[in-house]
Amino acid sequence: MNILIAGESWVTHTVHIKGFDSFVTSGYEEGVQWLKAALDRAGHKVHHMPNHLVSTDFPSSVDSLNNYDVVMLSDCGSNTLLHHPDTFIKSQTTPNRLEAIHDYVYNGGALVMIGGYMTFQGINGTARYSGTKVEAALPVTIETVDDRVEMPEGIVPQVIQAGHPVVKDIVGEWPSFLGYNRVMAKEGADVLAIAGEDPFLTVWSYGKGRSAAFASDCGPHWGPPEYLNWAHHDRLWQQVVKWLSRDKK
Repeated sequence: MNILIAGESWVTHTVHIKGFDSFVTSGYEEGVQWLKAALDRAGHKVHHMPNHLVSTDFPSSVDSLNNYDVVMLSDCGSNTLLHHPDTFIKSQTTPNRLEAIHDYVYNGGALVMIGGYMTFQGINGTARYSGTKVEAALPVTIETVDDRVEMPEGIVPQVIQAGHPVVKDIVGEWPSFLGYNRVMAKEGADVLAIAGEDPFLTVWSYGKGRSAAFASDCGPHWGPPEYLNWAHHDRLWQQVVKWLSRDKK
């Protein structure tokens, strides 16, 4: 199976002030490694496209998206997909990649959105997926404001459809998470797990395709070590992509 993971990277720029003097350090970080390793171990061909490449390299048509059996968006805001440099810098028209993602799913593709500060509506509403064609393809309705639910004390998701193929054989209590994006399940969607009273893992069929919404992080900070080292971590993500792709190998 060919899988595209878009996002899950960031650049840091830190000013260190020590009395009278200061200096700056910069760095590049990724949070994709645990998710990618889980899918690699199942024998899938996984391509990670970090955020700084998404604006130029993310597929811009259904035909190019069809090279992938599953597309995963994780901490990748809508502006990064909308603003190709040819449009933002040169004022040229370019394809709307949010519409391309929608049409890809509707015509048989598979999509999962993974939560974080730059997915769903995100911190300060900056991710901005509410009202987009991507939202139309997802099994959840996205809030129009900052949708973060910060849970520093931790919250343990509860499975409510244990027989569904996505969560089958994932037994015992789930690890706690440190936050999630609050979403609302659409009519016809299957909510497989909840956090408090909110959907945590939701799936549905859309047109000829399928999509899923995982409301928390696939890595730090909302996904703590207990989740990353969880005995069922790999099984969960392997079963997510298996169901989305209709058991395609």
